[in-house]
Amino acid sequence: MMTAPLSAAPLAAAERLRIRSGANSGQTAGLAPGHVQANLAILPADWAGDFLRFCQANPRPCPLLAVSEVGDPRLPTLGHDIDIRTDVPRYRVYREGVLMEGPTDILDLWRDDFVAFLIGCSFSFEEALLADGLPVRHIAMNRNVPMYETNIPCVAAGRFGGTMVVSMRPMVPRDAIRAIQITSRFPSVHGAPVHFGDPAAIGIRDIADPEHGEAVPIEPGEVPVFWACGVTPQVAIRNARPPIAITHSPGAMLITDLLNTHLSVL
Repeated sequence: MMTAPLSAAPLAAAERLRIRSGANSGQTAGLAPGHVQANLAILPADWAGDFLRFCQANPRPCPLLAVSEVGDPRLPTLGHDIDIRTDVPRYRVYREGVLMEGPTDILDLWRDDFVAFLIGCSFSFEEALLADGLPVRHIAMNRNVPMYETNIPCVAAGRFGGTMVVSMRPMVPRDAIRAIQITSRFPSVHGAPVHFGDPAAIGIRDIADPEHGEAVPIEPGEVPVFWACGVTPQVAIRNARPPIAITHSPGAMLITDLLNTHLSVL
């Protein structure tokens, strides 16, 4: 988790203000270039210990960037002015594991026993792919990245368990090899792919029908390349059925003041 003080980040702060004002309630891919975006999970404090252990046991799909203090909506290690109640474009509210609503803020739902978990997002390594000249299909098409529920088991921790969600980017084989090299440098935002090739081998029933996000075409000569995805905690929350849990809507992330370059290990 990141603990170093941050310098001012006007571009990221401006995007958060747009989101806070309601000017953007959709996906955040490509916004505030250079800045880390984060997945979100909020749970009551008496569920937070199990969820923390789940993330620690599954660092590929759940790489922790920050954990809030109990009842505090601020995240000073991610941004000076962040308010987690308003700064995500769209939320998902689960009760007993059932998705109940998708508000654009959670001011009325916030409780003094809530703990917010911020988890690394593949949008960070996409910037590195683009900088190396590799195409990213969903960005080129202005779509949300396709995400699929798989049969890859997660390590259970307390009340949380389930299977991994993956995001997919189609590439020709030479680009896929380069993408593996690039994303291996970013373990705090999912790292290298977990699979490429046959979707059925990881339990994906229909590559043209993702459970989350939007489908993109796979052209002749391309292979689908799959990375662990930060939507995985939503499956774990659905399985655990806490009385209330709040997450981001897939593709609608928290934009932080952290720089993507600071997450690279090389």
